[in-house]
Amino acid sequence: MGLDPHQLRDLIIRPTLQRLGYWTEAAEELVLGTAIQESGLRFVRQLGSGPARGLWQMEPATHDDLWLNYLNSRTKIGLNVLGPYSKPDAGRLVWDLGYACAMCRVHYLRCPGVLPAAGDHEGQAAYWKRWYNTALGAGTIEQYLANWQRVMGNA
Repeated sequence: MGLDPHQLRDLIIRPTLQRLGYWTEAAEELVLGTAIQESGLRFVRQLGSGPARGLWQMEPATHDDLWLNYLNSRTKIGLNVLGPYSKPDAGRLVWDLGYACAMCRVHYLRCPGVLPAAGDHEGQAAYWKRWYNTALGAGTIEQYLANWQRVMGNA
């Protein structure tokens, strides 16, 4: 049994995205769907020997690249992501849900195009696959949709 997805959305995702200034209903759904797909809302470390961390299963190399090549030149959002801490640390992806959520949203911020609309789960699954999981990743659009349905039903 994992985290309650409604509590994760209402108590972590929405307030985090609002604090960053990048909340939309579509972004909220995509970030929630990414956590559902990536960790099943259960795992904070990649199973096996993989490096991914947190509910959003972000690899430390991706985390560091986001800071070096995106957040480094965007001081305001970078400070909002850091919160009370003074420097980025990929280890926080495991124990700080707000930080890991913020880094997932930042990952999507640097992707081109508009986020799929709220309720467009097929579009969100395709967007996740293209920009988060990538063509080389093992996840599929069908898995994303099945996992969303299993956890959220028609919500």
